Amino acid sequence: MKQIIILFLVLVTAFSCKVNTEKETTVDSPAIVWEAQDETAELEAQAQHENERMRFKLINSKTLDKNEIWRPFEKDLASFSAEKYEGLKQLIFERSIPELQRAVKEGQLTYEDLTLFYIYRIREYESNNDLSLNAVIALNPEVVEQARKLDEQGAAGVDENSVHGMPILLKDNINTSDMKTTAGAIALAENQPSKNAFIVDRLQQNNALILGKVNLSEWAYYFCEGCPLGYSAVGGQTLNPYGRKEFETGGSSSGSGVAVAANYAVAAIGTETAGSILSPASKNAVVGLKPTVGLLSRTGIIPISGTLDTPGPMTKYVMDNAILLNALTGKDAEDRSSVASDKNYVKSLSAQGLKGKRIGVMKSLMTDSLYNRAVEKMKEGGAVIIEFEAENIPLDNFLTLLNADMKKDLPAYFSQYAGEEVTYKNVEAIVKYNLKDTLLRAPYGQQLFEGIVADTTSAEALERISAQLQANGRKFFDVPMQQHNLDAVASINNYHAAYAAVAKYPALAVPAGFETSGEPKSITFIAKPYEEDKLLNLGYAFEQQSYARKPPKNYR
Repeated sequence: MKQIIILFLVLVTAFSCKVNTEKETTVDSPAIVWEAQDETAELEAQAQHENERMRFKLINSKTLDKNEIWRPFEKDLASFSAEKYEGLKQLIFERSIPELQRAVKEGQLTYEDLTLFYIYRIREYESNNDLSLNAVIALNPEVVEQARKLDEQGAAGVDENSVHGMPILLKDNINTSDMKTTAGAIALAENQPSKNAFIVDRLQQNNALILGKVNLSEWAYYFCEGCPLGYSAVGGQTLNPYGRKEFETGGSSSGSGVAVAANYAVAAIGTETAGSILSPASKNAVVGLKPTVGLLSRTGIIPISGTLDTPGPMTKYVMDNAILLNALTGKDAEDRSSVASDKNYVKSLSAQGLKGKRIGVMKSLMTDSLYNRAVEKMKEGGAVIIEFEAENIPLDNFLTLLNADMKKDLPAYFSQYAGEEVTYKNVEAIVKYNLKDTLLRAPYGQQLFEGIVADTTSAEALERISAQLQANGRKFFDVPMQQHNLDAVASINNYHAAYAAVAKYPALAVPAGFETSGEPKSITFIAKPYEEDKLLNLGYAFEQQSYARKPPKNYR
C-alpha cells in the first residue's frame, strides 16, 4: 500500500498542472490544464538577481490563459499518446529540415505527426510552471487540418531543401489573417488583420505550415526603458531554456529564439531593427540571420523603423536558415525598399566555405576565450584571419532616428494593415490608453513611447540623420574591409548590431559554444549588402567545423 501511495504522489506532483477528468480522454494522453500559481516567492528571489533587467515584476501574463493556446487541439491530442510522442522524438527532435523531409518521404513520419509532435511538446512544457518558457502566445487552429491536406497530396515530389510541410512559428508583430497580431501589447490584443504579411504569404505559397505566434519584447523592445528582455503584457516573461530565470533571453525576437532552442517548431521568424534577431539567436544557441534591409518585405509587420526594420529566419542549423530564406524572398511592390532575388541560398553552402576567405577579427575581442576558440576553428577551416583595430565611430542621433521613424511608421501600419478593431491614430493614443491601467498595460513604464510623442524631428532632419548614420555604420566596416580585402568581419553576439543596422549590412549569428556558466554565445559574421549567400556559406562551414550547438538539458 505504501508503494502505491508513493507512486500516486509522484504522478500528482510530476507537473504543476492537473488532469481535467471531466473531459473524455484516452488513458495515455489525459487533457492537461494549466493553472496559474502564486509568483510571490519566485519574484522575491528574482529581485536579488545581479542583473537589474532580470528583476521581474511578473512571470506569467495576467491576461493570457494558456489553456486557450492548445484548446483547439484537445481532440487531436487526446489520441496522441505519450508513447507516440516518444516514438516520434527520435525522428524529429533536433533534426534539420532535410532530415525531416527524408523521414516523411520514407514513410516514417507524416506532416500531421510533425505538427502534433510540436503542439504536444508545447503543451507539455508550457503547462508546467516549473519548466514553462512563456514562448508561445497562440497556435493556428487550422494547422493540423492543413498538415493533413499536405499528407493527402503526398511528399514524393517534395524538395528536401524546402519548407513544404514544416511548422514555422512567427514573432507576434507579423500579420496573419487567421490569428491576432498583438506586438505583445494589450492595446493590440484584439488586432485581427484581414491580410497576411507579405512574408507569410511567401511561406504559405511554399506550403510551409504556420504553427502559431511567439512572444516578444513588447513593441519589439521599443517601449519601456531598461525593462526585461522578452517581456510583454500579452505573453508574460519569456525565459531562457539554458538558464531559466538565470540568463536573459535576448530581444526583441525573444520567443522566436527560445522556441527554436526548445524544439517547439522547425524554425521561427524574427524581426530586427538593431540586434533583435542577433541577440536572442546568440542567447539561445540558434542561427539568426539579419538580412540586408530590403531583401525581405516588411509589409504587414508592426514597425519601429521603416529605415532599419527587417524580418529574418531563426533556425537550429545554417542549412535550415538558407532553406527558409529561399522561401521568404520576393519583391513586394508595397515595400519601397524591397528588391528581387534570384539566388538559391542552399546551393551556396559548402563545408569548404571558409577556405581562402579573408575574415577580419577585432583585436578588442581577442581577450574573449570563446572568440579566440572560434577564430582557431576558422583557421582550421582554411580561413585567412586578419586582426584589426576597430575604429571608435559614434552613432549620434540613433534614438532620434527610431523615434522619428516610429512616429510616422506606426500610424501608417494602423491605417493600412491593422484590423478594423484597431482605432488608434498614433503613438500618443497608445500612451493614453496605457495610462488608464499602468499596472496591467505598462508595469515597467513606457518611457520610449513617451519619447516618441515628445520628438519634434522634421522630415528633412530625419533624412540627414539617416544618411549620416548610414555613412558612419558603413565606415566602421568598409575601412577594414577595403584595407585588408576582407570577405567578412567576425563579431560576438549583437556587439556590433547597431553598426550593421545603420549600414544596412547583413549579419549572421552562429552558435560558437557556451560560457563556463552555461550561457550560449555566438560568432556573428557581417558582410556587404546582399551578400547573404557569402555569410551563409561562411556560417555553414564554421558550423561544420565547430558543431557548437547543444540543446538545453531540461528540454531534451
